[in-house]
Amino acid sequence: MMWDGLYASAFEKINERIGNTGRVLLAYNTNIDAIKYLNSGDLKDRIEKAGKEEVLRYSNELPEKIRSVQQLLGSILWSVKRGKAAELFVESCPVRFYMKRWGWNELRMGGQVGIMANLLGGVYGVPVIAHVPQISRLQAGLFKDGSIYVPKIENGQLRLVHPKEFNADEESCIHFIYEFSRGFRVFDFKAPRENRFIGSADDYTTTLFIRDEFRKSFEEIARSVNLAIVSGLQALTKDNYREPFETIRGHLEVLNDRNVPAHLEFAFTPDETVRKAILDLLGNFWSVGLNEVELASIMEAIGEKCLAEKLLTNDPVDPVAVTEAMLKLAEKTGVRRIHFHTYGYYLALTDYKGEFVRDALLFAALAAAAKAKLGDVRSIDDIAKAMDVPVNEKAKPVEEALAREYGMEKGLAEVDGYQLAFVPTKIVEKPKSTVGIGDTISSSAFVGEFALKNG
Repeated sequence: MMWDGLYASAFEKINERIGNTGRVLLAYNTNIDAIKYLNSGDLKDRIEKAGKEEVLRYSNELPEKIRSVQQLLGSILWSVKRGKAAELFVESCPVRFYMKRWGWNELRMGGQVGIMANLLGGVYGVPVIAHVPQISRLQAGLFKDGSIYVPKIENGQLRLVHPKEFNADEESCIHFIYEFSRGFRVFDFKAPRENRFIGSADDYTTTLFIRDEFRKSFEEIARSVNLAIVSGLQALTKDNYREPFETIRGHLEVLNDRNVPAHLEFAFTPDETVRKAILDLLGNFWSVGLNEVELASIMEAIGEKCLAEKLLTNDPVDPVAVTEAMLKLAEKTGVRRIHFHTYGYYLALTDYKGEFVRDALLFAALAAAAKAKLGDVRSIDDIAKAMDVPVNEKAKPVEEALAREYGMEKGLAEVDGYQLAFVPTKIVEKPKSTVGIGDTISSSAFVGEFALKNG
């Protein structure tokens, strides 16, 4: 099959060149994920105790924040019903206490920065400088060994040390993640695919807390990096986003002055004011990564409500609607690369051309399949173990639609002066976990693209 050959070739090329990427800056969010695998009977009992009618209200439309147990349980149902991921800030202390008493099955590295740092620095051997808001002993211990560094000021001088060598015992930032499998059922809700709902319960994420070491040494840090990935804006609100956005804008100016391409990893952002502020900021980025829920939320913010509805109506997601939305986003912001990932396929719209864009998506899909299959990717050789995972057959109609609409061949087409790259993903029938797969996809594709470009 054509795609099997392209997958093998892409892995071989990037495996040879990943060391050419240079150092990557990762900012701003890291936390600890407390993962709970949902049990149908337990969830049903909790909903009935909380008041089923009130809970069901929130299964149709997500609140901006979690302020009650009913909102928490209803938001979990929202994700189950659609098989879609969502993340909301838990403002209420009683709800946080409720989640702690509910418990968890395991603790893992969390936050986009933490997950990407472990993958890039701990697996690929790409040196990373990570911003870690709170370096507790538990948080530091979740970082893999390898080329992972955090800034530390000693005697007025900047040092880069592994988080385990930072020697601090600060507060742990915990996010509660409720995972469900495909076919998970409670009442009349049945999950069309595996996914999760995230209740974030740390106050550092919501304010985008930035450490003094990072603020004071940013220009020096920026001089030592080749790429940057920014994330963690999703929990900000209209009441507190202005100051952190000024800091981010300043950081982007420094990176752009040094010609360091920066990628924004978008995440579901409930506050419309913040979504619009992110749109205003996007022109300062080289690249952005998002899924259909996130792309739909941006289309709503720019007044494209019909297009937003199209993105959430079909399964698989209509690729022509996705392409239309990406074109609108590119034309509005000037961002050079948009990477869209959904269950079953990925697209990338770029204002530059080359097979390396598609090959980087293939490498990312292989990395995602390896993570889903194994739970944790420990070495780059583990990624090759996903080669035997079958290519998604349901992506054939997607590929055919792109061929009809845009004349796509071998995953590449030209659309309105942009290149559109497409790959069908590999689907693991019973994934060990879905947490961190989006971050694995986006960081692998972005870094892999520059590894090929520079190699």
